[in-house]
Amino acid sequence: QVQLVESGGGLAPPGWSLRLSCEASESISDYYVIGWFRQAPGKEREGVSCIRISDANTYYSDSVKGRFTISRSYAKNTVSLQMNSLKLEDTAIYYCAADRFSGCDLIFQNQTKPAAYWGRGTQVTVDS
Repeated sequence: QVQLVESGGGLAPPGWSLRLSCEASESISDYYVIGWFRQAPGKEREGVSCIRISDANTYYSDSVKGRFTISRSYAKNTVSLQMNSLKLEDTAIYYCAADRFSGCDLIFQNQTKPAAYWGRGTQVTVDS
């Protein structure tokens, strides 16, 4: 059974940094894309960032571009999201998601196809 386990969430004041990690139960090379969604109370789910495992091609939503960086580690079997210059509006539950066949554009950017695999989520709270 495929498992994605998120870690690294927590509480940070505005302007600080947090790093999220998503560890896969299988080799990340078995996936086509892995990325992050977030959902805040009362708001629609947002595809935040995605990485194509084979060539590390990335996608970022406009709301995080320039502040967040996604990366992959074959050695650690993880995909990480470095979140810098945190803002109050970054507060949300962050979910790791992966798919073996569809790209970042379909799953995370346009959300026209659901991701096949999901983690349980990790809370990120930005508050002074």
